[in-house]
Amino acid sequence: MKKNVCVITVLALGVAATAYAQAAQAPAPAPPVAAGGVAAAAPTGTPTKVAIIQLQQAVVKTQDGQKASADMQAKFGPRKAALEKQQTDLQGMQDQLTKGGATLSDAAKQKMSADIASGQKKLQRDGEDFDAEVQNYENGLMQEIVSKMVDVIAKYATQNGYAMVVDVSSQQSPVIWADQGNVITDTIVKLYDQAHPVAGAAPAARPAAAPPARSPAAPPVKKQ
Repeated sequence: MKKNVCVITVLALGVAATAYAQAAQAPAPAPPVAAGGVAAAAPTGTPTKVAIIQLQQAVVKTQDGQKASADMQAKFGPRKAALEKQQTDLQGMQDQLTKGGATLSDAAKQKMSADIASGQKKLQRDGEDFDAEVQNYENGLMQEIVSKMVDVIAKYATQNGYAMVVDVSSQQSPVIWADQGNVITDTIVKLYDQAHPVAGAAPAARPAAAPPARSPAAPPVKKQ
C-alpha cells in the first residue's frame, strides 16, 4: 500500500507548523496585582476577539509554499518514479510466481522467491532513505516559511484587536465552531505574499502542485 506525503505535507507540515508556531508564541504577561494580592481589573480596551486560522493550508497557499512544492517535485520526482518502478517490477514477479506456480520447477520457484525477497529488502531500504531525505528537506523549507508567517499573524492580530489566533489545522483542535468572519486564513496568505513576494510569481494564488508520494511498499512474498 502506498503512503502519501504532502510536500507542504500535510502530516509533516502540520507537525512543523504547529511546533514553529508554538515556539514563536510568547507567554501572556501576568495580570497586574493590586495591593493585598488581588489581581487588578484588565484595562479598558484590552483585546478580546479570537481569530481562527488553518495554518497548514495558509502555508501551502503562499507563493513561497508554491515554490517549495515545485522545488520538491523537481528534486524528488525522479527518485519517486524509480521507487514506483521497483515496486511494479516486484509485483510483476510476484504475479508470475503465483500464476506459474503449477508449471514452474521447484528450483525456479525458489530462485524467484529469493529474488522477490531480495528486491523487497532493497526497496524498503531505498524507501526509508528516500522518506528521511524528503522529511529533512521539507523541514528546512518549512521552517523559514512558518517563522515568517507567525510574524505576519502577530502583526495582523495586534493591528486588528485580536487577543488570540487559534490554529485549527489539526483534527484534534478543541474548536468546535467558529464564526467565519473570524477566519483569517486567506487574509494572512495575502498579507504574507505582499510582505514576502516571490520573483516571477503570479499575483493570484495557484493550486498546489501534487506532492511526491513517500516510498511505495513492496508486495508481500507469497509462498508456493
